[in-house]
Amino acid sequence: MSRTRHHLASICAVLLGATAAMAPALATESEQELARQLTNPVAALISVPIQLNYNGDVGPVDDGEQWVLNIQPVIPFDLNEDWNLISRTILPLVDQSDIFPGAGSQSGIGDTVQSVFFSPKAPTAGGWIWGAGPVFLLPTGSDDLLTTDKWGIGPTGVALRQQGPWTVGVLGNHIWSFAGESARDDISATFIQPFMSFTTPTAWTYTLQSESTYDWENSEWQIPIRGVVSKVTRVGSQLMSVAGGVNYWVQSTDRGPEGWGFRFTVTLLFPR
Repeated sequence: MSRTRHHLASICAVLLGATAAMAPALATESEQELARQLTNPVAALISVPIQLNYNGDVGPVDDGEQWVLNIQPVIPFDLNEDWNLISRTILPLVDQSDIFPGAGSQSGIGDTVQSVFFSPKAPTAGGWIWGAGPVFLLPTGSDDLLTTDKWGIGPTGVALRQQGPWTVGVLGNHIWSFAGESARDDISATFIQPFMSFTTPTAWTYTLQSESTYDWENSEWQIPIRGVVSKVTRVGSQLMSVAGGVNYWVQSTDRGPEGWGFRFTVTLLFPR
């Protein structure tokens, strides 16, 4: 087991320990509202998701496996009485092996995706919540097989409606590469994340979603379907959400994963 994989396993054990420590008390009204806010990607809520993902059957001969620990701070800023700016960062720590014959193992940092949403503080007259802005791809990968070696930019946006316990919406972006290593493939990729969530009075949330990507350079889809169950609770004085889910790859590329995978997330919450 590589050093990074050992660290990821240790973090997973800590997260599982935190889950076991949760008290079975009924949710407070504030916890119910936080659970509902978490289904909104542009909610004015400071949060730090720590998301562990596993996928297998990676690569052209299905021998590879990949662990990805995403650190995803979400930080809102007040621009004025009517508008928020929401910063969403995804910094991946990756441990993978045998993603193609002879590839061996790699561990380290992957490429960072930084999104910025300008979002009205109040929903529209029709009840829609939305945000839009730029998205950036930063080639922060620490290994040739963990980075695209490309700088990228494009638009991102989200639109959703919340009615009672239901949240339905879609988040998307498109990234084009504009600089970087000329020997590496250019990037033109569309990301689409439709989601539907149901939040209970006890602060449990059940979500069905996809996180699909279309590669315009190679005309290829990667389409997972994922179910997630989450719960807002307290560990000591710290508010957090703990989530677990499974996904199945309906469609993938020759280089991508296949079959089943899983996700486990702890999100630290800091209400404003």
